[in-house]
Amino acid sequence: MSSESLENTKASIRTNFRPSGPSVRPSVRRPSASSAVRPVRPRTNCEEVFDFGSQNLTQAKEQHLKQQFCGQFQEVFTLCVNILEKCPSNSMVQATLKTLQRFLTWIPVGYVFETNITDLLSDNFLSLEVYRVITLQCLTEISQIQVETNDPSYNEKLVKMFCSTMRHISSVLTLDIDLAAVYKDASDQDQKFISSLAQFLVAFIKEHVDLIEVLDEPMTEMKILIRESHDYAIQLLLKITLIEEMEVFKVCLDCWCWLTSQLYRISPFVQPSSLYGMMSQVREHPRRQLYREYLSVLRSTMICRMAKPEEVLIVENDQGEVVREMVKDTDSIALYRNMRETLVYLTHLDNKDTEMKMTEKLASQVNGGEFSWKNLNRLCWAVGSISGTMIEEDEKRFLVLVIRDLLGLCEQKRGKDNKAVIASNIMYVVGQYPRFLRAHWKFLKTVINKLFEFMHETHEGVQDMACDTFIKIAIKCKRHFVIVQPAENKPFVEEMLENLTGIICDLSHAQVHVFYEAVGHIISAQIDGKMQEQLITQLMEIPNRTWGDIIAAASSNDVVLEEPEMVRSVLNILKTNVAACKSIGSAFVSQLGNIYNDLLSLYKILSEKVSRAVTTIGEEALKNPLVKTMRAVKREILILLSTFISKNNDHTLILESIVPPLFDAVLFDYQKNVPQAREPKVLSLLSILVTQLGSLLCPQVPSILGAVFQCSVDMINKDMEAFPEHRTNFFELVLSLVQECFPVFMEMPADDLRTVIDAVVWAFQHTMRNVAEIGLDILKELLARVREQDDAIAQPFYKRYYIDLLKHVLAVACDSSQVHVAGLTYYAEVLCALFRAPEFSIKVPLNDANPSQSNIDFIYEHIGGNFQAHFANMNQDQIRIIIKGFFSFNTEIVSMRNHLRDFLIQIKEHNGEDTSDLYLEEREAEIQQAQQRKRDVPGILKPDEVEDEDMR
Repeated sequence: MSSESLENTKASIRTNFRPSGPSVRPSVRRPSASSAVRPVRPRTNCEEVFDFGSQNLTQAKEQHLKQQFCGQFQEVFTLCVNILEKCPSNSMVQATLKTLQRFLTWIPVGYVFETNITDLLSDNFLSLEVYRVITLQCLTEISQIQVETNDPSYNEKLVKMFCSTMRHISSVLTLDIDLAAVYKDASDQDQKFISSLAQFLVAFIKEHVDLIEVLDEPMTEMKILIRESHDYAIQLLLKITLIEEMEVFKVCLDCWCWLTSQLYRISPFVQPSSLYGMMSQVREHPRRQLYREYLSVLRSTMICRMAKPEEVLIVENDQGEVVREMVKDTDSIALYRNMRETLVYLTHLDNKDTEMKMTEKLASQVNGGEFSWKNLNRLCWAVGSISGTMIEEDEKRFLVLVIRDLLGLCEQKRGKDNKAVIASNIMYVVGQYPRFLRAHWKFLKTVINKLFEFMHETHEGVQDMACDTFIKIAIKCKRHFVIVQPAENKPFVEEMLENLTGIICDLSHAQVHVFYEAVGHIISAQIDGKMQEQLITQLMEIPNRTWGDIIAAASSNDVVLEEPEMVRSVLNILKTNVAACKSIGSAFVSQLGNIYNDLLSLYKILSEKVSRAVTTIGEEALKNPLVKTMRAVKREILILLSTFISKNNDHTLILESIVPPLFDAVLFDYQKNVPQAREPKVLSLLSILVTQLGSLLCPQVPSILGAVFQCSVDMINKDMEAFPEHRTNFFELVLSLVQECFPVFMEMPADDLRTVIDAVVWAFQHTMRNVAEIGLDILKELLARVREQDDAIAQPFYKRYYIDLLKHVLAVACDSSQVHVAGLTYYAEVLCALFRAPEFSIKVPLNDANPSQSNIDFIYEHIGGNFQAHFANMNQDQIRIIIKGFFSFNTEIVSMRNHLRDFLIQIKEHNGEDTSDLYLEEREAEIQQAQQRKRDVPGILKPDEVEDEDMR
């Protein structure tokens, strides 16, 4: 195929071939997650179209099935309507409503809005208890239909349906009843009715709220009816929101979160201070005015029901005891995030009302009128959740009041449980307001000293929260600890280090590590190198003293390193160093220099002891507790070095002082050890070294590969699962070497390079997502680097490896069960590179049997033959179009991805498989875009997620 014919092919493909992708169906919307779960039933052609639509079918078949079904459904629908209009049998009507509810999910929109079905449902069946639940479910399905038409009769139908529904419901549920109490004692059927009602209200409001919000004058009779129905619906939803049943609450919360975000986005703003509060109300948007009173009620509900944030570790168990939470409740965390988001929007819409409600509830806690652990917790969780929503002046006034009252409450209450609960809340609240703390040093110092007090509190969970809160504040306010504050004679960090022993004496090892990392963040803010080094020396004095004693003892007789307590002590000291190094960064060089040689000596000694144990006892020795701890020490040494190297940009220091003794201690040990005793952290440490030093490390690459490559391959090539950490770290190392030291690979002997290529193919064939993605990243990088080489290097590479690589990539990319592992975009990028190469880069003939044949024609025939053999359901024309598409879209990743997806849909469709997994990337992208829009709202991000000047 000539280059001219290829261009013609490309033009033809772009004109005639359009890969199918997700499209918006104007007439149908699938039910939300809150809809009732339907029983599994056999699928028909009509359901295949209307339940899954273009995400499962090629466009031609989708259109054909829709036309076929529309001609058949008239009879089914007519039968349902006739039964509902005329049949007196309760059981028959019930069965018909259930049938209709299932069909409503996907029937053509005309059957809903151009018939009397909405009137029939909303007028005739809600007054009868036996039909209420299923009727509401039908109305919910109708409410979720998205109609894109200019026909006003459709909207009129919806409004009439809504008003009629509210009229019938109001005869059953009046607004003066306590719905939460009623629900608690109600029968299963009545509870299901209220739940179905909530789903209907939420569905209609989210889809069609603009139809029922009456904002303009004059008020006609119809407008009055609509406003009354809307008013009743919102008040009813507020009452349902108070129901304790969590699933019902989540349905309501979904609506409130959506509605408050809509009202906020009318004109996003930061609330003005109290001085201008009245002026803002004058200019308030009519929609906001409409909901003002409702949202005030909702604020109280959100505050009273606030879920627990993940930072809070102290909880009340089922027995009423205050204990440390041992397992994170993911449902509770998700609920908190949604409630927090809603409360942030509510605060933006009226910060004065939010503040007033919170201060009133706090006063009730202080005076004892409503004091309980649950009430106090939920109030403080709500207070912490609105950080960043007020202007600084208002936030200051509000927070001073809250913290003052909480500290007073802590002094007032007796009993360890009471104090633990209040302490937990104080720590949570102050940790959420770093902006306030940065602006008020005396208050910040008081808070830190209070945290130091809590670090001596033995009630479980309090010390953990104290340490966690301290590190949050240290990260956010670190600069304030290293400067001399007004009326003080030295930085607070010096005072802290002078009292270090007294502060940490009651903490566990893990808590001490958190504390050291926190102080490390503070020290990193000191810009004077000499002073910074002095602070590091002070910080590390306690662990260094113990380290010196252990090393001295081991120098005399290394048998002491076989004492379990001694080895555990070494491990703890190393973890302390890692914690400090992680936050201090490159300045940690002074501390590392003090212990570096001892670290490597210790690594060698412990390696020999582990190897001796394995030689004597066998692999069972690796299960011995002492041997496990020895290996943990080795691993921690590697982690410490990895941490330091990753944060240090002094390449000369690393290359000349760190690398030679490190390789001498580590590489030989890795190569000679039994597979089970090899440390995977060695591979990740090497990756970090390669990334940091780049081409400077090229002379060392043969030594690295000689020590770790073949022995690692032998560990992982038996199956796809064994040694998962080694597997991931090994391919990460190969990727970093290809990125930073590529010339080394081109200088390898052919057999060695073939081994590397085989390893890359093995990687992208993996079912482990991270390994498959790394394998494809390596291949993309490899192809990109080869393309940049001179012909003397590039052409032999293409001659030797191109066809094999193309064959293996297509085998994986065209496997519908494998392609979802790494994602379509990964494969599209690689396919673009592979199909671009013969057009622009490969000059050497690939067909040895017929060197005069063009490479494009040879590849076309080669792939076509393979596809014909493997995809019996596809004819030659389909295969021709697919292969032409691969060449046509070789410069357009999005088009290549859609082309590949259409090919996979054809394969899956033939096999009767679900194709929804082929659209995951688009759905993930939509979610990310929605999250990004939220990030722009002040207060939506938690304080620890916001980067500010103290974090840089």
